[in-house]
Amino acid sequence: MKWIPFKIGQPKKQIVSKTVSRPQKNSSLFSSFRLEDQTKKLHKDMKKSTEADLAMSKAAVKISTDLLSNPLCEQDQTFLESMTALDTAMKRMDSFNQEKVNQIQKTVIDPLKKYGGVFPSLNMAVKRREQALQDYKRLQSKVEKYEEKEKTGPVMVKLHQAREELRPVKEDFEAKNKQLLEEMPKFYHSRIDYFQPSFEALIRAQVVYFTEMYKIFSELTSQMDQAGLTDEQRERETEAKLSELRALSIVADD
Repeated sequence: MKWIPFKIGQPKKQIVSKTVSRPQKNSSLFSSFRLEDQTKKLHKDMKKSTEADLAMSKAAVKISTDLLSNPLCEQDQTFLESMTALDTAMKRMDSFNQEKVNQIQKTVIDPLKKYGGVFPSLNMAVKRREQALQDYKRLQSKVEKYEEKEKTGPVMVKLHQAREELRPVKEDFEAKNKQLLEEMPKFYHSRIDYFQPSFEALIRAQVVYFTEMYKIFSELTSQMDQAGLTDEQRERETEAKLSELRALSIVADD
């Protein structure tokens, strides 16, 4: 059964039923309210995500710069070369990350913000419709009150005046109601066409970024992994060296 959100009743009956007054979950009106909340949340989350991305790459550059300035680099040429390669890789990563974030800002975050700017006007249209409904119900009750009275001359004059007062208000409500009935579903269903290019751009930006990261870190691995050791072998080597350090008398447990 088709849902009619703003159905008008007959005189002396409810103009809008309680069920219709509270939009059902599958209605375009209810869905649009949810869409506003979801759009705000997505916009906020995307901003937090890009800020975290930038913070990550900046922190990586800071770490590699600090390692490069370590006094050990002055004493060990191999360590210096490794840290130089690491620093170069981190700066390249940061550069590509900045490009990715700029692309996401233009193709995802900014469109989300613009889309969110539509909802205040939408909400105002709903409020104007609700105000028109209240005016209509008030004047309809006034007409009904005179219709129930004895048909004397003064009463008929007041009834005529009340009907004349009601007519433009009713027309105004029906126009606003019709506009929402026609345009609300169009607005809600247009969201896919609006957002799809943004989400496609987001995926492309991520693909480009991680493709470059694969190249950068593959090159870095080839520069630093001279011994060709596996992760397990490196872990055992590190544990062995740590054991040697613990064996020194100055760090031995009391």
